[in-house]
Amino acid sequence: MVGLKPSDVPPTMAVKFLGAGTAACFADLLTFPLDTAKVRLQIQGENPVARTARLVQYRGVLGTILTMVRTEGLCSPYNGLVAGLQRQMSFASIRIGLYDSVKQVYTPQGTDSSSLTTRILAGCTTGAMAVTCAQPTDVVKVRFQASIHLGSSGSDRKYSGTMDAYRTIAREEGVRGLWKGTLPNIMRNAIVNCAEVVTYDILKEKLLDHHLLTDNFPCHFASAFGAGFCATVVASPVDVVKTRYMNSPPGQYLSPLDCMIKMVAQEGPTAFYKGFTPSFLRLGSWNVVMFVTYEQLKRALMKVQILRESPF
Repeated sequence: MVGLKPSDVPPTMAVKFLGAGTAACFADLLTFPLDTAKVRLQIQGENPVARTARLVQYRGVLGTILTMVRTEGLCSPYNGLVAGLQRQMSFASIRIGLYDSVKQVYTPQGTDSSSLTTRILAGCTTGAMAVTCAQPTDVVKVRFQASIHLGSSGSDRKYSGTMDAYRTIAREEGVRGLWKGTLPNIMRNAIVNCAEVVTYDILKEKLLDHHLLTDNFPCHFASAFGAGFCATVVASPVDVVKTRYMNSPPGQYLSPLDCMIKMVAQEGPTAFYKGFTPSFLRLGSWNVVMFVTYEQLKRALMKVQILRESPF
């Protein structure tokens, strides 16, 4: 057996909430360069600075990261990390940490297990709640990841830091600018949450029910990997539109639908899957790290809580 033993006491909502946010931050620290590479590949072809300066064309995941390091510095793949961690503490805590609680709300009384419809409803609900709360952090994260920094010339960076980005966006685009792209992001995260959390929930349940694996690392790894693949396949088109719309200057696109139409007209339908490889590498690895860490954190936090409540 690998890792901590499951606790006899089910984890509380607070444990799940804290554990999900912490595990997601840890996963982001390890996979953030892949996410930045995904963003650069998704916006390639629409960035006016890149077209005017004839900057490098990004090719592949590793090529994109190496190009960024060579032209923008060693830390460039981690542009927007602070906003990314802020996002995960609020975003993942809600969409993953509250999933089981919301699922129980939707499950009819007297029912032993939740149906697929119930799980999908729970995934959509927590995904929408998370986006509503964490959207400003996502906007700032994408802006930092998309910005090209080449020193004094050829740079499109306009924010000196994370807090300056929040202030600048609110000042130049209004408070609504911080919630730019909320609708496509809700759509994306409803899809991602269902394909990710629900898939993980079902795969883990089936593996345990059929006694293929025990409730430990191999089971968590296999379930998380499958969840990451499903999420990437179904969410990539919405993710590309979301990234481009949130990164666009005021007036470039009238709406997310306008962004989608222009993208198809100018680059073809394959543009929906730009950055698919880094998306899969990122979501696959992120899911594995996050869910494995999350399962262990839940058990560790419950052990701490039980020890604190124990009279001996």
